[in-house]
Amino acid sequence: MNWLLSIHLATAWALVGLIWVVQILVYPQFLRVAPAQFKEYHSAHCFRIGLIVGPLLFVEAVTAVWLLYEGCHSLFAVSTGFIPLIWLSTAVLQAPIHTKLMRGHDEPQIRRLVFTNWIRTVAWTARGILISLSLL
Repeated sequence: MNWLLSIHLATAWALVGLIWVVQILVYPQFLRVAPAQFKEYHSAHCFRIGLIVGPLLFVEAVTAVWLLYEGCHSLFAVSTGFIPLIWLSTAVLQAPIHTKLMRGHDEPQIRRLVFTNWIRTVAWTARGILISLSLL
């Protein structure tokens, strides 16, 4: 396996692990934060998660494009189709919810965030599996 594919695979699985932690632990915990502390808590979450997710998304996108340019296996190409879905879900669903949550604790919006985040959770998990299968 070449170094570029190794970096892409590691990045994809790092994102899979991260999204599962966010889906099962982080977002549901938003419901347990006291309303008086929620704005500060949520703001800190958004800043800190961005420090982790931003570089990983960049590496994922750059290595995916590079590998597609090199003519990677068709199953790998299918896996890259999930990237626009993940980014679109983030832009259209999760980011607007986070914007609303910046104003304060809102239980219906938190529940909507948990529910809609399943799109990204399933998509990233599918990506990880497809990339791994493409190596067989």
